[in-house]
Amino acid sequence: MFDEFTKGKRSDEPLFNTVFKNRLDRFGAYYILKTACKAVGLEERVGTHTMRKTFGYHHYKKFKDVAMLQKNFNHSSPSITLRYIGIEQDQIDECYTNFIL
Repeated sequence: MFDEFTKGKRSDEPLFNTVFKNRLDRFGAYYILKTACKAVGLEERVGTHTMRKTFGYHHYKKFKDVAMLQKNFNHSSPSITLRYIGIEQDQIDECYTNFIL
């Protein structure tokens, strides 16, 4: 789907534009997310940072490629990236869930 969406676009061209044909920035994206959450009755705070971490979590779960995420997020170590996307706590919780004496 992403390949189809970006087909014919230059690498420096924005993926999303505003109604004024400007590059959509994080403030515009936050406003869209906030409005969408309100429209469906979601009361949790969801923002662009939430989306960034959620992307990382699901990317890791699918590909198990922490090095790529570390580079993408500009983190100094894999352990920081895993902690950032909540994998460490997730693994701890799974360990206790599956622990039987």
